[in-house]
Amino acid sequence: MNTPRPGSHRASADTSTGVPSRATVLALRSIPVVGWVFLIVGVVRPLRARWLRVAFWIDVVLSVGVHAAQIPAARKVAADRGISARRAAVMTMLLGATWWKTLGEGER
Repeated sequence: MNTPRPGSHRASADTSTGVPSRATVLALRSIPVVGWVFLIVGVVRPLRARWLRVAFWIDVVLSVGVHAAQIPAARKVAADRGISARRAAVMTMLLGATWWKTLGEGER
């Protein structure tokens, strides 16, 4: 009864396997990149609007703090796939869980 019809609301996943498509993985990975661009803009040109400053500091916490906290888990997943700890740390800081939780998903 709760199974989606082909082509309906689960467009982000292959309905037969539940694996996200390459386009979905790339779209998810673009979100943290936009966050980093926002941080760079906020540093280069300080934001005047209060709501933008609040969004900036929320983004700092998420992009720096939360991504850094994910590095140990990412290193384990990456090691299982033969990826260096250094690359895992850099990619996790850049893309967060959208990188290490979708390793190999985009190729299917």
